[in-house]
This record gives sequence, C-alpha cells and structure tokens, in this order.
Amino acid sequence: MCMSNTLAIHGGAPVRTAAFPKWPIFGDAEEKALIETLRSGKWGKLDGDQVRTFEKRFAEYHGAKHGIGVVNGTVSLRIALMAAGIKAGDEVIIPPYSFLATATSVVEANATPVFVDIERETFNIDPKKVEAAVTPRTRAIIIVHLGGLPVDMDAIMAIAKRHNLIVIEDAAHAHGAMYKGRKVGAIGHMGSFSFQSSKNLNSGEGGIITSNDDTLAEACRSIHNCGRIAGGAWYEHHVISANYRLGEFAGAMLNAQFDRLDEQTRTRDENAKYLDAKLAKIPGITPQLRTADCTRGAYHLYLFRYDASVYGVPRAKYLEALSKEGIPAVGGYLIPLYKQPLFLQRRFGPYSACNPVDCNKLQLPVVDSICAGEGAWIYQSVLLGTRQDMDDIVRAFEKVYELRSKLID
Repeated sequence: MCMSNTLAIHGGAPVRTAAFPKWPIFGDAEEKALIETLRSGKWGKLDGDQVRTFEKRFAEYHGAKHGIGVVNGTVSLRIALMAAGIKAGDEVIIPPYSFLATATSVVEANATPVFVDIERETFNIDPKKVEAAVTPRTRAIIIVHLGGLPVDMDAIMAIAKRHNLIVIEDAAHAHGAMYKGRKVGAIGHMGSFSFQSSKNLNSGEGGIITSNDDTLAEACRSIHNCGRIAGGAWYEHHVISANYRLGEFAGAMLNAQFDRLDEQTRTRDENAKYLDAKLAKIPGITPQLRTADCTRGAYHLYLFRYDASVYGVPRAKYLEALSKEGIPAVGGYLIPLYKQPLFLQRRFGPYSACNPVDCNKLQLPVVDSICAGEGAWIYQSVLLGTRQDMDDIVRAFEKVYELRSKLID
C-alpha cells in the first residue's frame, strides 16, 4: 500500500527522502595509489607500470589475451575500426540506441554507419535485422551491450562468420557482464570499454581495447602509440595514428577501483533481479528483459519501458512524479542516433563518409517508440543500495500506479 494518498508531486509525503549511494565510491586505496604515482615521478604510460598492470588485470578478468589502455572509450572504438582496416566506402552496422560515439567513431574511421533497429524487450540490436542489413560493402558490426545486458553474441558471431565480418563489442556499459558464463569484451574480435566518470569502473576519463587476436591487438597497440611498432626506432611511424595512451594517474585509479568491481557488479546484479521480479507486477512498467543467456548483468543502467496508456500521462510527467517520490529516473536517449542533427544534415566535417541512406527517410519503428515515450532508466549507483533501498523503489512505483488517476490534470 502507498504511504500517502497524495502524490509527492502534488505536495504529499514522498516515499523516500534519503539519498541513494553516491558515485564515485573511493577511499584510502585510491588516495594511496595516486600519491605513490605522484611521488614516483613516472606519470606517463611509457615510464610507469600502473597502466601496464591494469591492462593485464582487466584483460585477464574479461578472458582476453590483450588489453590496450587508451584515453577514452570513443577513441577505443575508433582505434578498433582502424585496426580492422575499415576505410572509405566500407559499411559498419550499428544500433541506433546508444551514445553518440558508437556512430561517430564510424564516421571518424571514414566509413558509413548503417543503423539497424533494436529489440523492444532487450533494448539491444536485433540480430535478425543485422543479417538483413549486410551488403557487399559491410565490413564490421559494432554491437552495444545496452545497460550492461549482453547481446545475443552467438547469433552475431554466426552472422559475422558467414559474411567474414569483424565484430566489435561496445561494452562501455558492461564491465564484468557475462554471456553464457563468459565475460563480454573478448567474445567478438575486439572489445571497447569506457572508464568515463559515470561508468561502473571509472577513472574520470579513459578506455581500453580488449582482444584475443594477436594481429588486431598489435595494430591497436601501434595506432594508440603514434604508429610505433615493436623493435622499431622511436621516431619511426608506420601507420596513421596519434598518442592515445592512457596516463599513469588514471591507471593508478583504475587499479584501486578494479578491486571493488566484482563485488559491486554482484550487488547491482542481485538488486536488479529483485527489482525485475517486483516491478514486472506493476501494470504499465516492463523491465528490460534479462535473457536466459545473461549469466550476469552489469546494470550500468536499470532500464524499463513505460506504457503511457496505463497512466494517461506522457513519460516526462510520470518520471517527474517518480522523482518527486525520491526515485531518480530519466527518459534515457530521447533521440535515436540516426535522427541526430549531424546525420540528418550530413555534417561529417572533414570525413568523406556519406550515408547512402537518407536518414530523413529512414524508419526504425522500435527505437523510435522507445525514444519517443517508452524508454526510461535508473543509473547504476542506485543499484549499489540495500534491500531496503530497493523496497523504497518498488513502493514508489506502486504508489504512482495506485494514484495514477490523480496524475491527469
């Protein structure tokens, strides 16, 4: 039963006034690591051992032979595409429900992004539609484990094998997520992770490329280090490249934060499963479908779908009511990538990529409806709370449902 017969948005007592866990979480370990790095005088990757240590730990954790630390997740995608040999005229299949970098990295590799619709239940790219989008120009697929829910990788890898395509896992949301018992990031040919400040493992900024392919890993290593190669001279540069190396202070932070990752991931996963069971019973609210293949979700986002027909008000009004009850929820991506101004107006700057499909005419109905009014999410730090915290979330959802008629002006 609800705590009050008046919604907080109308002046009633909110379900919750206490704060949820703050992000980032840090302590003496991070302070010690940063001070030791400062005093070492070895602040760059070429001189120190923090980044090298982290690359090895993170790669092994995700079942990869190689890890190449870079300045951010966007760059990790771009480098992976360059290492795969993507060039002008090539096509790369991507989902339209993701952060901008998933698409712009393709443009910055001078290639054409081909947008493929998502599954309504999972928010992930639809493998059936991926196969239909393959053309003679297709060279790669970037999948996104949206919110930390693994994509159907068996289906994607089978498509890639049939058409000789490179698969890059955009795992910016998916640190420690598991698909059929395997951690993501090393199931495809390359994986891309972000350590931006909101991410489940963070150093403020940063990223990493993971791979089990020796040739691709060496190419990534060269590109991120000014085109140098093993055994070459310092001022000997073999490929178009730049200095994309991750710095030692970020490496120190990541080594300290990494020690927290597994426990935090288990907590998020357990709390998300608890919420799934409770919220699925509330009419008009459908949690992101956790597939049978998902051994463990990373839950960078707790995603759900909202049915306005049940509540009689648009998503924004519903989420405002929920937030007033003390539960921070947002509408997620409000614009599909293919409807971003830069794609509608083809503002590709110096890059020659030119999408042969007019995005003004492209129709992807599932992502359109998700962005327009169905999609919503709660950020990962909330899932680090206690079971009582999760019960507060449930009570707030229940209260808004029970008093839904009063939402209508």
